[in-house]
Amino acid sequence: MKTEHNPNIDELLVKSMLDEASVAEQIEIKQWLLDDDDNQRYFEHFELIWNESKRLARMSTVDEDAAWERFKTRTRAKEPETEVLPMYPRPVFRILRMVAMVLMTAGVGWLSYLFSTRSSSREMLTVKSGMETLTDTLPDGSVVTLNRKSSISYPKDFEGKTREVQLTGEAFFDVKPDKSKPFLISVNDVTVKVVGTSFNVKDNAEKTEVIVETGIVEVSRDTQRVRITPKEEATIVKASAQMQKSVTADQFHNYYRTRRLFCDGTPLWRLVEILNEAYEADIVIGSERLRDLPINTTFDQNSLESILGVVSETLSLKVEHRGDQIILK
Repeated sequence: MKTEHNPNIDELLVKSMLDEASVAEQIEIKQWLLDDDDNQRYFEHFELIWNESKRLARMSTVDEDAAWERFKTRTRAKEPETEVLPMYPRPVFRILRMVAMVLMTAGVGWLSYLFSTRSSSREMLTVKSGMETLTDTLPDGSVVTLNRKSSISYPKDFEGKTREVQLTGEAFFDVKPDKSKPFLISVNDVTVKVVGTSFNVKDNAEKTEVIVETGIVEVSRDTQRVRITPKEEATIVKASAQMQKSVTADQFHNYYRTRRLFCDGTPLWRLVEILNEAYEADIVIGSERLRDLPINTTFDQNSLESILGVVSETLSLKVEHRGDQIILK
């Protein structure tokens, strides 16, 4: 963990847990969290042990003061001990004693967990796309293209019998073939397994969707499992938790890579859906009779205004702006 640049961070985190951090200290903590992803992981581990220590302390019948004295005896250096005033105010000092007591009572398991997690996290890399799409090459030579506001985490080296990554958001994968070491993608509670293929994975609040371009992909969730091939997709709707397999209806999953929207008899509602996503717009269809009107054209790196202009002329629609909302009539 990269905490050496702020030697007082543990003290600040303790004060934050006790709601005793000043505004300036809260700002310092927030900046520290933003400085490095490892800092965020360190904070999560710190918070986990802190909360667990409080829970166990409530359940424990151990004499806290006696446990603390035993803890000090075990860790005391051989040289004469000089009296040191505690660096924390008494409530904070008491909580720290409780944490130490619980760690000692719980045995080496918690410490093993903490240090093993730190060790593994040091080997992990996280790539975030921010407000622009981003292409990254993984340690095995596989290439991933992240859509906006997405991220992927993976080890510095793919050791063991699998190549495992974690995805948040949406990404297109072009996986380098290796039959001896399957490629596994974890996205929420869904696992995507491949050997060498290209496909798109998209996760949002409503569903997780996997669309295959080449090769074979296996998608699993709990006991459900399905294999999909080119021009097929697997969809897991979160409200029902059911996995569905279907033929891919369009090529809109490519828009963030190709900057092209290919419409071939595409109903207006579907184009509006992808435009709202791609341009972070709020477009609504003002009449039910317009929803299924077909569109046959290709938009190549066009602005939203240009696309809506073509749609308006092609379907004889009126485009009305009402604040941030765009209404098609």
